[in-house]
Amino acid sequence: MADSRRWGWLPPVGSWKYHALLGAIGMLVLGPLGGVTASYMNFSLGFFVGGQVLAGILGSVVTYGYGAEGKHGANYIQTAAASVAGMAGMGVVIQAMVWMGLPQPPLWQLVLYMLCIGMFGAGVGMLYTLILVDRLRLSFPSGWAVANILRALTDPVLLRRSVSRLFGGMGLGVAGGIAAGKVAAVGALGLSVSTLGAGMVVGARIGIPALTAGLLSDALVPQFVWMGWLQDGEPFRKITFLLALGMILGAAIVDLAVIGVQTVRHLRQDGPAEAGPEPWQRANVARLLVWTLLWGGLLVWVGSSLLHAPVGFMLFALALVFVFGLVNGICVGVSDSNPISSAFVVTVVLLALLGLKDPLVGLLSASVLLVATGVACDMQQDRSTGWRLGTNRTMQFRYQAAGLVVGALAAVGFARLFMTAYPVLALDQTTLSASQQAGHWTSAMTYKIVGSLHGLSDPKPYQTTAILLGMALGFAVELARKCVMANRRYRQFAASGKAGFATDFAVDVLVLPSPYAFSFGGFVNLQTSLWFAGGGVLASVLNTVAPKPGEDDLPSDMSSTSLLGGGLIAGDALAALGLGLAGLAVTLLG
Repeated sequence: MADSRRWGWLPPVGSWKYHALLGAIGMLVLGPLGGVTASYMNFSLGFFVGGQVLAGILGSVVTYGYGAEGKHGANYIQTAAASVAGMAGMGVVIQAMVWMGLPQPPLWQLVLYMLCIGMFGAGVGMLYTLILVDRLRLSFPSGWAVANILRALTDPVLLRRSVSRLFGGMGLGVAGGIAAGKVAAVGALGLSVSTLGAGMVVGARIGIPALTAGLLSDALVPQFVWMGWLQDGEPFRKITFLLALGMILGAAIVDLAVIGVQTVRHLRQDGPAEAGPEPWQRANVARLLVWTLLWGGLLVWVGSSLLHAPVGFMLFALALVFVFGLVNGICVGVSDSNPISSAFVVTVVLLALLGLKDPLVGLLSASVLLVATGVACDMQQDRSTGWRLGTNRTMQFRYQAAGLVVGALAAVGFARLFMTAYPVLALDQTTLSASQQAGHWTSAMTYKIVGSLHGLSDPKPYQTTAILLGMALGFAVELARKCVMANRRYRQFAASGKAGFATDFAVDVLVLPSPYAFSFGGFVNLQTSLWFAGGGVLASVLNTVAPKPGEDDLPSDMSSTSLLGGGLIAGDALAALGLGLAGLAVTLLG
């Protein structure tokens, strides 16, 4: 391969100095920067913005000197940095331990516990990458946005063609993100620039079903209250997230069955074998299984021997990671939303059905789902970027694993730092009156975690009913979709002209919408669904009525609307970083 370096002082691509440079920047500079922001946002608000897009932007600046090949180096940097930042945001697990009154174990035990969960989650995520990225080829909007950004910023030709759309979107994203956080009138609209951008990336066929689900859920609130599934004044997503999770799981059963049948047919074929994956795409499944089993075994040992959680519940939690690693991965792949809090709550519900009464054991067990599912979905998001760029998958896995080591330290370290500096963060807000609540440090995610654990003493059977009902709906709709879409006459009619296109569109978004897309409306509030659908409709309209000339020579996934949407996601991430650091600085100085 020809040397593409613009400056001779840069280490050669592939050398140990090259990987040392990228690793140091990703794990020791960009990772902690995103990590402190994620920790601050989770402690103060209860959510944080994923670090993939932001780390991709900053990483591409570092690797610009490598020319077009710099996109792979920037991808390695963002993989490591996003691992650090994502794990750092999981310091709420440590905060929940304090709220629940769990005696704090030694620092090294907490770090080892978080590390084992992260490494196990990475193995599960990589295994499911072979299905969600390689076979189903889901969109993963943030991964798509990062791929576009890295290609545009490291390739001069693409940079000239796409700079106005990409950076225009980033400018709008920064302005919108700041306005949503600082301007009351804009905040009242529920504006989420990254949600709007994600909708532009995936299009109307994904966005409209999500809005339909949101509208239907809102209309069904009186019925849910009558059934006793909701109390007056509670948001619909307090119950619809269980229905949505069930729909994803039911649809996934159909897809996995189809993949299994295709695999069996392929193995029975007597003809010449198809060409295997590209060298950069190959993954050693046997090694991945060994990796996952070894870290899973170590996790059970740490949880049972050091943190005194029963082995049976720890094993049950590990088994659920394989379920939610797929379910949440599909959700991220379709809508860019990872309902990890929902996975936690569902785990608590299932543990209650198994007879668990101790909230501390529930915390330790369900935290495995919270952290491992987050890591697994980050893995899939990063691999979707690598799939579009052709980045070496094995090397990317190594960067992610290295980032998790630093991330485990950051999760515990930042949690200790914030709770030591601000003792109010150690108070269980679920037991405080309204007048005693800490206005600035709302810790909404921790509040949800601890609140669900307090409910172990009073399990609610209707929650299980909701999950099963969702599974039945998701299975039936996805099976019907498969039958309709596979019909030869239907496909010919859909491609025959405007009438066929309109009919196919109506079937796809209204009559038999994808359960994966539809479920998004059950996880979020109605305003979020509106912005998500608005972005999808806007992108589809622009692509239909105002196609851009000369885009045929661009990669297929770098349309004007996807670049603009990716820019909005990136700009919102930059705004979140700026607001988070500014808020932390004001708090520390004040």
